[in-house]
Amino acid sequence: MINTVIFDLGGVLIDWSPHHVFDPIFGDDDERRKYFFDNVCTHDWNEQQDAGYPIAKATEERVALFPDWEQEIRAYYGQWEKMLGGPIHGSVDILRELRDRGEHKLLALTNWSAETFPVAEERYDFLQWFEGIAVSGREKTRKPFPDFFRILFDRFGADPQSSVFIDDNLRNVEAGRELGMKGIRFESADQLRADLGRLGVV
Repeated sequence: MINTVIFDLGGVLIDWSPHHVFDPIFGDDDERRKYFFDNVCTHDWNEQQDAGYPIAKATEERVALFPDWEQEIRAYYGQWEKMLGGPIHGSVDILRELRDRGEHKLLALTNWSAETFPVAEERYDFLQWFEGIAVSGREKTRKPFPDFFRILFDRFGADPQSSVFIDDNLRNVEAGRELGMKGIRFESADQLRADLGRLGVV
């Protein structure tokens, strides 16, 4: 029996994407866009800040490495709030249904900088529906590392064997499965509802 549902936030409940900022900057220059995300402000670089590295320090270090990209690098966190495209309404509807039924413990496990997460807390009321949220930047670790999952388990009394974990990143889903949780890779709200239905959650 599943008694705990653990949500990722960005890409599952919140439409977070750097492309909201950089598509207008790069326009039709796909080659320059690809180079920027593959070599300058990479996914791994962003995850460094998600794990607690100071944003200002990371930005200055990146500018020093790629001075020709200074404007774009500074836009990454300088325009960060524009990366928040809004709630993913279908997923939030599922979360609301679970909250209203009150049959499952609702938790969130998110890779998110401690410096920027307060913006999300202020913007999205549904974050208050969770019994607990573990934020990587506050814990100085991140998914897919087991210690981050265990912080959530220990702090909020979640048993992985009776939990389901939802994330849009397959790497993170597989990490959760290795710790004993059921795992769902999020692709759409309809798919999530169907997968939760098969588990008897909705």
